[in-house]
Amino acid sequence: MINPKQIFTWWHKQTFGTFLKTFFFGEFVGHDSHGNKYYKNKNDVRWVVYKDTIEASKITSDWFLWIHHTINEIPNNKKKKHLWQKQHLENQTGTLNSYKPNYISKLNNLKKKYDTWKN
Repeated sequence: MINPKQIFTWWHKQTFGTFLKTFFFGEFVGHDSHGNKYYKNKNDVRWVVYKDTIEASKITSDWFLWIHHTINEIPNNKKKKHLWQKQHLENQTGTLNSYKPNYISKLNNLKKKYDTWKN
């Protein structure tokens, strides 16, 4: 069922228009490990309905290739990954988990070699 917030705002999963498009013309193709659902229509137009908030970096690399028509086979979540492949993470910018290079953290930990003036 559609949430009333979704009727006018796109950042709550999908808009009412996307809901209607998915309901009438969408063929469910599959889902990824994050719970995002992927659809296509008879003209091979492909789209994703996100599990919660909309963030394009939540799409895993194999589904990214499929949704951009780079590959035609539907990605398989059961496909074995190589040992060197990391688990997919969405963009962490602006969160506590964001990437901080070692030299930045070292700069932040340096003590001042001077005292600031105080009034």
